[in-house]
Amino acid sequence: MTISYRTATTNDAATMSALGATTFVETFGHLYSAANLEKFLENHSAANWATELADPAYAVRLAFDGDRAIGYTKFGPPHLPFEPDAGRVAGELRQLYVLSGFHGSGIAVQLTDWLIAEARARGVQDLYLSVFTENPRAQAFYRRYGFYEVGRYAFMVGDHADEDLVMRCKLDD
Repeated sequence: MTISYRTATTNDAATMSALGATTFVETFGHLYSAANLEKFLENHSAANWATELADPAYAVRLAFDGDRAIGYTKFGPPHLPFEPDAGRVAGELRQLYVLSGFHGSGIAVQLTDWLIAEARARGVQDLYLSVFTENPRAQAFYRRYGFYEVGRYAFMVGDHADEDLVMRCKLDD
């Protein structure tokens, strides 16, 4: 296994669409009705990915095993329901997914380290993310980076609401 990494470009929209949908379904697909899952996966259309990949407010890092895309992380502007501290610059770890066959191989660590460095380079002081309340493995992973719970919100998959934790990490501490 030879893992390599690179920043995604607009040419990767189709790759991101397939990988985003595959990793979400692999991780959470069993939780939702077919209709709700189908509606949610519209977020992973190639057109949506192309728009975000062309927007300089976003940055996406891909992991590959040879030529096969196996994981990614996405940085973006904050969209979660929180009130950042006055005068502080906020950003968001929007997504971090790795195909299940590669869990535990250090790919998530490499992707998260890159995302935090990217956020710092953009002047972000407070990095936010959301994580499913019933995903203790991911919560423990984020806590190792210094993330802590600051709230909760309803993460919508179609018309199904999941409870997610909103977590924050101060990057300048």
